[in-house]
Amino acid sequence: MKRVKRRSKIRRQFGVLPWRPAADGGMEILVITSRETRRWVIPKGWPIKGLAPGMAAAREAFEEAGVEGYASLAEVGAYHYDKRLRSGRLQPVEVGVFSLQVSEERAEWPEMHEREKRWVSPAQAASLVDEADLKVLIIRFATRPGAVG
Repeated sequence: MKRVKRRSKIRRQFGVLPWRPAADGGMEILVITSRETRRWVIPKGWPIKGLAPGMAAAREAFEEAGVEGYASLAEVGAYHYDKRLRSGRLQPVEVGVFSLQVSEERAEWPEMHEREKRWVSPAQAASLVDEADLKVLIIRFATRPGAVG
């Protein structure tokens, strides 16, 4: 009998799309590198007991990128990716994304020596990330009515 490989249950993470107004009247998006693969991503993490999803995502933004600000109460979208676990197994993940209007950028933060970060235009951010759903989410967020100010 042939063994059927079962897909893992989809797990949820929460992330933020950190943004700030740009000098030209548009907006800039903050992207960071992942620790293991060095791919460009947004700050995200697993749920934190006792914290609402947007607050958990905002905490990840501080730990991973040193930014603080105002997180949206509602998700601005979601995307999917496969997270490679330490065991080597791929875990399907859905990331609920909240916007984070950055009001402060710290000179020091917990993961500052483990990641790079870069403020870029929404088009550049979309071109840097790998996940197709995240590319679309970034462009839709940046072009929504009243996106800045």
